Amino acid sequence: MNITEVRQEDVIELKVEGRVDTNTSGRLQEAILKALQKSNKIVINCAELEYVSSAGLRSLLLGHKTASSKGGSMTVINVNDAVNQVFTVTGFSRILKIG
Repeated sequence: MNITEVRQEDVIELKVEGRVDTNTSGRLQEAILKALQKSNKIVINCAELEYVSSAGLRSLLLGHKTASSKGGSMTVINVNDAVNQVFTVTGFSRILKIG
């Protein structure tokens, strides 16, 4: 998994590539929390995300809760059908802001 951070004015975009699973979810969580220290508005770009496991969902949920507690926002964009199906089946499509 690769994560690229791009700052656009007051928004930080994290471009996530590859698979987010038990082995890589910690890196995603760390990247989200670091981004939230710099800005209260972050975007997770999933255009190149192939797979997300329950560990990855936990990282996204923690990011969502952290952003909300700071009065900020975390938006997930460019979600492919496979990842969107995981979000839908698990109920995350009702929790996360998906754009």
